[in-house]
Amino acid sequence: MSTIPSPGPTAVPAPLPAGEPDAATLARAAEQTAGSLLAPAAPHRLADVVPAPRQVQPDPAADWVLPAEAVIVASADPAALAVAEQLAQLLRPATGYPLPVTDATTPEPAAGIALVLDDGADLGAEGYRLDTTTDGVRVTATTAAGLFYGVQTLRQLLPASIENPTPVTERWALPGGTITDAPRFPYRGAMLDVARHFFAVEDVLRVIDHLARYKLNHLHLHLHLTDDQGWRITVDSWPKLTAVGGTTEVGGGPGGHYTKADYARIVSYAADRHITVVPEIDLPGHTNSALVAYPELAPDKIAPPPYTGTEVGFSYVDPADERTYDFVADVLGEVAALTPGPWLHIGGDEAFKVKGEVYTGFVERVQRIVADLGKTVVGWHQLAPAAHLDGRVLQWWGTNGEDDPTTVDAVRRGARLILSPGNHAYLDMKYAPDTPIGHDWAGLIDVRKAYDWDPGTHVAGVPAEAVLGVEAPLWTESVTSLADIELLLLPRLPAIAELGWSPRASHDWAAFRDRLAGQGPRWTTAGITFHRAPEIPWPTTPTIPTQRNVPQPDTATP
Repeated sequence: MSTIPSPGPTAVPAPLPAGEPDAATLARAAEQTAGSLLAPAAPHRLADVVPAPRQVQPDPAADWVLPAEAVIVASADPAALAVAEQLAQLLRPATGYPLPVTDATTPEPAAGIALVLDDGADLGAEGYRLDTTTDGVRVTATTAAGLFYGVQTLRQLLPASIENPTPVTERWALPGGTITDAPRFPYRGAMLDVARHFFAVEDVLRVIDHLARYKLNHLHLHLHLTDDQGWRITVDSWPKLTAVGGTTEVGGGPGGHYTKADYARIVSYAADRHITVVPEIDLPGHTNSALVAYPELAPDKIAPPPYTGTEVGFSYVDPADERTYDFVADVLGEVAALTPGPWLHIGGDEAFKVKGEVYTGFVERVQRIVADLGKTVVGWHQLAPAAHLDGRVLQWWGTNGEDDPTTVDAVRRGARLILSPGNHAYLDMKYAPDTPIGHDWAGLIDVRKAYDWDPGTHVAGVPAEAVLGVEAPLWTESVTSLADIELLLLPRLPAIAELGWSPRASHDWAAFRDRLAGQGPRWTTAGITFHRAPEIPWPTTPTIPTQRNVPQPDTATP
């Protein structure tokens, strides 16, 4: 395919075809050259991206406009082609362009978009380079994950109307120049609690899309899959966990659970977006729903009543009964078999009635069960006093990073940390006193408070190299709908994403709030609920592009 590129305002006009051009060719070339010289600049700057890229080199003379006949060409690798198809699916609805996907040994933009896997590129496992010139766009990476993250950046550089679900009239311009990017931390995640209130598979998939948009790569499912209020995952060897324990939720609603097919669908959908699912089976506390189903696991062997409140710390499985460990091994074994990722979260928090050596002995035995399954143990930082197991990760959710000698000692013994400070990263906290849902036990968290902290130095005595990454938990005691989830996630989720991805040197509240403001029209166009935080300068008069009718193919049977 041959297309005359759209040069920037100072570019040299494209050469005419070889030989003697006819009048029509001369007129067409003159029209294209004049149009390119008079065209406005791309509506976004190269640096208008969330999370902030590592390095940006703008070239105002190299803006490029996506033409209707553009082709997406990818390296001849199934993973690269999968990312190319995802890009096409993102761009087709609003542009109305066909955007065919093809492959090549050496992909070149050719007035389109090239996605290039290059083993020799010095970009790291998740890094990418995005080059926009008058010839098109090239995204280069050493892995498909890097290509995927480059695609998310490309998406943000197009006008906000690219999020429209139907074709619109728009000049699909990208700013010229080069972005070279890679993440600060390898673990960047969010947590969704489906135990307190149950959410359908489609809701979870929508949350995954929000994570993918901002280059987060882990979904922790509290999926919290179990808690006092409900058991949410099928376990074939203990069927009453869902048949009995899955029928309740906070406030007395119907509850619900995921079949193994449901869970596999979530895991697959996440994997396609380079997101690893981290399942949590909280032990030894937060287990009332399991005890209702199987009272033999209770210390007194008596089934407690179903629980639909929000208090914590009252339930636990019997750490002195071998049947408990049969249960733990069966449940963790089945969940591990369904989960291709390396992590298995065992909770460990708020087991107030299991103390001292009894608690640490229980945790150490469960850690060994996880290791025998070939998984890496993750647990809340209350696991810290237990003996270290190689690779162990503690998820720190405290509110005072200046004073936690127990966690510091666990790090000295080899533990790594995921940072989820309750007073910065807990997205179930209210933004302000008048926020209609949420809590305030860890304080109010506006967007600036979610952004203004450093995971690398937050816990005193823990070196930056011991920090695996960040995670933003969303507990759902007061959250009952997808709109509620989105209201609390956005706009704070991109703040946590930037802390996990962007270099510390780029951390700047004033710059972030301006870049974040540009996300608002995208969310509005996509039909995404979000909190219009007053500290963010949201655009006041969003432009609604003209809807465009696109001829539909004749699908009638002859």
